[in-house]
Amino acid sequence: MAHQATPVRRARLGRTLGPEPTAVSGVVLLLPNGDEVSARRPSPMLATASVRALGRRLARAGRDEGLVAHVVHYRCRGWNGGEANLAADAAWAADEVVRRYGDVPVCLAGIGMGGRAGLRAGGHEAVNSVLALAPWLPEEEVAAPPEPVKQLVGRQVLIVHGTNDERTDPELSFRLAARVKKANRDVCRFEVHADGHGLHQYRDEVLALAEDFVMGAVYGRAVSRPVRDAFAAPPPLGLRMPLAAGFGSSLRR
Repeated sequence: MAHQATPVRRARLGRTLGPEPTAVSGVVLLLPNGDEVSARRPSPMLATASVRALGRRLARAGRDEGLVAHVVHYRCRGWNGGEANLAADAAWAADEVVRRYGDVPVCLAGIGMGGRAGLRAGGHEAVNSVLALAPWLPEEEVAAPPEPVKQLVGRQVLIVHGTNDERTDPELSFRLAARVKKANRDVCRFEVHADGHGLHQYRDEVLALAEDFVMGAVYGRAVSRPVRDAFAAPPPLGLRMPLAAGFGSSLRR
């Protein structure tokens, strides 16, 4: 009896979050969390739950401008060492955006391992910005090459991390941001005091900060003063910018 060929797994884009604008002029690709090592296929609902609230917020904020948000469904759950599967899927998704919508700016917005995927795939020619929330980054080892940063030159980059994150080390994201800053002045990093990995304690503030950054990066809107100050400040000040309680409730433009 002939064996059936195993289907090839492919990444895919989820449906647009909310109504799709008549004319698409910008895209946010939402990159869910993942595992360090896993060949298993992600559970669609569980894997994407963490990025859906962010995607809905951004899609609503930019709908009149023509912004759409898609969740990227990975081929598998794991980064898997040198395979860097999640980054490859993020790059594929940017290619797919170009195929569907043409030459529009793309923001990669990831959480956890998805944050690492966005940072790694940020060099794609369609990408103009990267938002990394509580990114998972590898421990720095003498024998291993450091996480690359040159691909982020020319992109606007925002990293957000809770100071009490016990799953992904905030110090590692600070060190990465410091290396990016040497090659690219358009990077800043906000610290969410006493918040953990899920950034639940200051959820509203984090979403407001994400909206402020993405609408500025993709459409050139004037960002809030704290974001302007964070971009302009030399390290370490602009890379340890505290996210104030109530951010977004009365932004001063």
